[in-house]
Amino acid sequence: MTRSIAFLRAINVGGHTVKMYRLRQLFESLGFSSVETFIASGNVVFEAPSQDAAALESRIEKRLLEALGYEVATFIRTDAELAAIASYKPFRRSQLDGAVALNIGFLKDKLDNRSKRKLMALRTDIDDFDVHDRELHWLCRKRQSDSTLSNVVFEKALGQRATFRGVNTVRRMAAQYVRGGWQPA
Repeated sequence: MTRSIAFLRAINVGGHTVKMYRLRQLFESLGFSSVETFIASGNVVFEAPSQDAAALESRIEKRLLEALGYEVATFIRTDAELAAIASYKPFRRSQLDGAVALNIGFLKDKLDNRSKRKLMALRTDIDDFDVHDRELHWLCRKRQSDSTLSNVVFEKALGQRATFRGVNTVRRMAAQYVRGGWQPA
């Protein structure tokens, strides 16, 4: 069995409220085991016999659409991938000092060069970005409410769906769920 983490978009935001016990039930109904949720923002840890992320994403999205009545984009990472994401340092310490937020955007596919250029065109004095593998790292130097960026703006520039989590949430998940443990470097 492979431990996987599903990062779900549109859970407990925008009027879409889902109780975590219900989310666990839905994942268990797909035959997944050791299902746990991490905070109430659509992070589900589970074990599945398949390692095919695209197939898992598709199955989960279909089940959630049937059960919840709206589309829930799903982004799967293994616990090893989660450890690598949590360890990655997209910005220098001097860039992080004084910044208000560092968020990680989960994508289904790596960005092509055209999408990367569109993303980098969104840089401002407030917002900076780094792309690594299937993740977008968003450094916000002021409150996010001071930024002109939103998930809709990102998705239009990227040409694909995304869901964001704070770096501290991702690191706490890595510390709790990565087999063999994860420690910050």
